[in-house]
Amino acid sequence: MSPSSYRGRLAPSPTGHLHLGHARTFWMAQERARAAGGTLILRNEDLDATRFRLDFVDTMLEDLRWLGLTWSEGPDVGGPHAPYNQSARRAHYRAALEKLRAAGQIFPCTRSRRDVLDAIGAPHEGAGADDEPVYPREFRPPPGAPLPPLGDTIAVNWRFRVPDDKPLMFADGRFGEQRAVAGRDFGDFLVWRKDDVPSYQLACMVDDAEMEITEVVRGADLIKSTFRQLLLYRALGRTPPQFYHCPLMNDDKGERLAKRHDALSLRTLRAQGVTPAEIVAGFAAGSPEEFGIGNL
Repeated sequence: MSPSSYRGRLAPSPTGHLHLGHARTFWMAQERARAAGGTLILRNEDLDATRFRLDFVDTMLEDLRWLGLTWSEGPDVGGPHAPYNQSARRAHYRAALEKLRAAGQIFPCTRSRRDVLDAIGAPHEGAGADDEPVYPREFRPPPGAPLPPLGDTIAVNWRFRVPDDKPLMFADGRFGEQRAVAGRDFGDFLVWRKDDVPSYQLACMVDDAEMEITEVVRGADLIKSTFRQLLLYRALGRTPPQFYHCPLMNDDKGERLAKRHDALSLRTLRAQGVTPAEIVAGFAAGSPEEFGIGNL
């Protein structure tokens, strides 16, 4: 990869104020883009209208700029791959969904999450929001079964049929070789929801491919998502980027930072008089992965 070809991205979601964990990951994305002499874009991941708020979009951009982050493409500056708001990119995701259906790679699913958890004997509090329980193979339609039309409005979940027991591997820029087995470590996953919203897996993959992202820098909680997205890249005939997953930041109780940690949001720290230089110095001390809450 020549320096001029590097394209990285920031992909915040306006579902709350950005906290230190987001800031460290986004800072790392910028540092890697700068080191490569490449381009950094910003994509507003505002697909889920039930969770995002319009006022968070402006504060999100303001907080990132206050921290000293800059980008050359984005919803506020435009660029050759516009639009940069996911809510305006629905046609792109729908086109990908239609290709997957035409190839027989997806199937409609009327099973609830509770159905899945009951079938696999998992506790109902189970996996996190992005860690779907392994979908039982017996719930699938037979291979080659006729598929119903998608329809103008989608009112049923559609899942990607993973290749059973297929070993997968990718080399992560931070954690090294990562391995998983499709159908065991993760199962058939959602690509479109019954409320007519594309899934994170599909939207993220389509955007990264069409925006020509060469390296995805994001949190380590998304490593399993990477395996799912690699299958989508393959199914849609697209070349995947490189991946660099950052260690997650925990609070003083050892819990992963989330947007409920408002006391550690950039907005709150700014109001308390903490400067961007102090925050970045904490990230840059030693290695940014070693930065801890106690440094502030």
